[in-house]
Amino acid sequence: MLIEFIKPDFEFEDERGSLKQLIHMGWKQVNYITSIAGAFRGNHYHKKNTEAFYVISGTFKLMAETLDKSEKEEYLIKARDFFTIKPNINHSFDYTENTQLISFYDLGVENSDGTKDIYVP
Repeated sequence: MLIEFIKPDFEFEDERGSLKQLIHMGWKQVNYITSIAGAFRGNHYHKKNTEAFYVISGTFKLMAETLDKSEKEEYLIKARDFFTIKPNINHSFDYTENTQLISFYDLGVENSDGTKDIYVP
């Protein structure tokens, strides 16, 4: 598989509500993202970063492929899905509903020399 579905580190629920500890270490950049239904984002890859996504609400089609295009996969992603994308996997998001999600980068996109770890195939 080109992406890996993962589980939160810890989950707790009682009559007051719930708590999900998505991560507790190993990530340097965290982003909150909203996208409207019909939006298309991505179509890029990262040479150094592993990226994780936790979907708060909404749905989208995720397309992932190797840079040489020898492997290609599509997934229907929905609320509460949690997954990682490794470096050098091109990924695109086609939003079918208004969506909220959180993205995590293990190294961060901005490099110390001012360049960014985002590349278009």
